[in-house]
Amino acid sequence: MTKFNFEHADPVTITLPNGLTYDQPTGLFINNEFIKSQDYKTTKIENPSTQEIICEVASGTPEDVEYAVQCAENAFFNTEWATQDPKVRARYLNKLADVIESEQELMASIETADNGKTLELSRGDVSIVINCIRDAASYADKINGRTIDTGDGYMNFTMKEPIGVCGQIIPWNFPLMMLAWKIAPALAMGNVVILKPAAVTPLNALYFASLCKRVGIPAGVVNIIPGPGRSLGAAITTHPKIRKAAFTGSTEVGKDIAMRASESNLKKITLELGGKSAHMVFDDAIIEKTLPNLVNGIFKNAGQICSSGSRIYVQEGIYDELLAAFKEYIDNTIKVGDPFNPDNFQGAITNKEQYNTILKYIDIGKDEGAKILTGGETVGDKGYFIRPTVFYDVNEDMRIVKEEVFGPVVTISKFKTIEEGVAMANDSEFGLGAGIETENISTALRVAKMLKAGTVWINTYNDFDSRVPFGGVKQSGYGREMGEEVYECYTEVKAVRIKL
Repeated sequence: MTKFNFEHADPVTITLPNGLTYDQPTGLFINNEFIKSQDYKTTKIENPSTQEIICEVASGTPEDVEYAVQCAENAFFNTEWATQDPKVRARYLNKLADVIESEQELMASIETADNGKTLELSRGDVSIVINCIRDAASYADKINGRTIDTGDGYMNFTMKEPIGVCGQIIPWNFPLMMLAWKIAPALAMGNVVILKPAAVTPLNALYFASLCKRVGIPAGVVNIIPGPGRSLGAAITTHPKIRKAAFTGSTEVGKDIAMRASESNLKKITLELGGKSAHMVFDDAIIEKTLPNLVNGIFKNAGQICSSGSRIYVQEGIYDELLAAFKEYIDNTIKVGDPFNPDNFQGAITNKEQYNTILKYIDIGKDEGAKILTGGETVGDKGYFIRPTVFYDVNEDMRIVKEEVFGPVVTISKFKTIEEGVAMANDSEFGLGAGIETENISTALRVAKMLKAGTVWINTYNDFDSRVPFGGVKQSGYGREMGEEVYECYTEVKAVRIKL
């Protein structure tokens, strides 16, 4: 039997930029305890708006994953968690939603300090988290099997059963929301989880873990291990006792995870990957209504959304008018800066590496000959702020059109007919989201059927509801988050056939 370190990790008291003070857990959360990592290493967590260090948290190792698997397996096989009345699990989830709701402002503030997004956006994220957990509670006893009639000689039925230990890996752009999207349905179906938050944004995940313990979720059911993606990700996706892997992140990493998971034990996989989504604007669109949707589509969360509408296609009849209006709207309305300042729409890029990647792509666009309508510069002398950047009159083979920038950078192209516009929109290896702006319902529904995307927004964009499934097609992944469909990703079907 492997010997593990169980040294307790003490919390630290943090005062956030808006004056809220709280105790931040700093250890790995395994078996309902916050402990130091096996090698005692820590990671400094930076506020991307100020470049100041918030605190240090434990950085997990593959050995910590091994310990978490043992604890999770024990919770799954040797306690009543997976076999109890689903309504009991629902009560735990509802208690968790209640306590998050009671601390909504604090958790939103933690998110803004850790991630750099505006406080208003963080508040919206926490609201979605609460709804997601409540939805999971309501579904806990409603995902059932069915009976199958094959004649009088047999009785046939199916059962939906939990998978077991689920490994979950989430990115840094929506630290708390992505956590809830994955943990809530897994727990509702009777699974146990080992979740790895992004190394740069672990604060709310660890605080969430403390709330799980507070509401009495049994030891080993929820385990959260921050740390480096490469080593911990490999430990999770290749572990033979982890039966399900869920990952949100880049397509390149997702492909590697799919191969590793298949080679290890053919574990069930859900992948929500990259995007290069098209946002189509038709001649009959009302420009005043369309502009906020275009902005929300690409500049919400500083463009750090996999489904961002980073390719705008405008029908030729309103192309020039929309360009002028878009520039004026951005220049006069979209303020960038301190995410705790309610006047600012866009906060900071979450980390220095992504900040430099975005600036590199802006230079690539300039070198490729694309014209800049507005933006293209950094903002301020401290923090990772980039002004909203719009390229126009682009060629469809440019890198800024083909590759995911994952930042506040958008390209605008012109099309003539529906068929031409849809062909341009679908000319991508990604298929996560798409948008349509039109006042003609026939055009909207016709184009929605033609677009190859997992989600199509009509006269809105990046507009999420916990009851609506979300996920991609093509190289944007497979499986779904949220909605009734997500529960299929966390259950196995068992068929029973009885000869009478």
